[in-house]
Amino acid sequence: MKLPAAGANAVMIELNAVLVALTANEPLVLTLEDGSLLPSGPFEGEHPTLQTGLRAWVEQQTHHPLGYVEQLYTFADRNRTERHRDERVVSISYLGLTRERLSKGSRDPEWRNWYRYFPWEDWRAGPAPLVPKEILPRLRKWSDRAAEPALKRDRRQRIEINFGNGKTAWNEDLVLQRYELLYEAALVSEAGSPRKPVAQPLPGMTMRHDHRRILATGIARLRTKIKYRPIVFELMPDEFTLLQLQRAVEALAGQPLHKPNFRRLIDQQGLVEETGAISAETGGRPAKLYRFRREVVLERAFGGSKLPLTRPA
Repeated sequence: MKLPAAGANAVMIELNAVLVALTANEPLVLTLEDGSLLPSGPFEGEHPTLQTGLRAWVEQQTHHPLGYVEQLYTFADRNRTERHRDERVVSISYLGLTRERLSKGSRDPEWRNWYRYFPWEDWRAGPAPLVPKEILPRLRKWSDRAAEPALKRDRRQRIEINFGNGKTAWNEDLVLQRYELLYEAALVSEAGSPRKPVAQPLPGMTMRHDHRRILATGIARLRTKIKYRPIVFELMPDEFTLLQLQRAVEALAGQPLHKPNFRRLIDQQGLVEETGAISAETGGRPAKLYRFRREVVLERAFGGSKLPLTRPA
């Protein structure tokens, strides 16, 4: 939909979807055109609501119906896309949770691991080596190039807050802030242009327009939300083991969990119940199967409890 603006260029409203699934303990995002775009389309007059428009575009482009959806963020920066130079594009993004299924469509929909776009965000096996070995040295050089002492201090402080020392004090929620800092320092490909590309971009798949920024926003929202709302169950099968549930939360958070404390938290919240069945597909001892007690939740939060993340020593 285009909105006329008096004395200014036209405004186009675009709808974007960060659609997340979990498969084999890995977080996946649905993408288009060889992983370079998120599902998106313009908000048009026949759409009665924004969410209706989003569902229509996603289902048309991927043949994938949407389940849980919530509005994520509105992006309205000027020049945020190389398209439509004669008009401003306002992008309203949504976060959707689903279970992976084969998606088909004319724009090559495909599920991709979100850590392929943000390899520095995966700390499940310990600190991501990319952070201390490459990211921090390059950010510090960028900071040192600041002309003013105040600007240098500001950059150093932001580096410390977002990346720490690369070994400890990692805040998994700061996905967007980290990406925006790397963008500002011209360490990701999206910070360049056809005339002046980034010379040595960091590893990680790129996306067109500002879709990697939108994806970072979706990951950050989900990481924050799993700590106080049991939305992880939207991504789980109907029956699961407690270890499968733990691995799912770890995949989203990008951090290992303390197993006894995690199980104690789940038990205290009363979010699951035994099904009476046993899974023999654990690769070890048979494990009890559980299911989500939806009647217990009903708009209830996790009671403010923080997930027992295992911090690097």
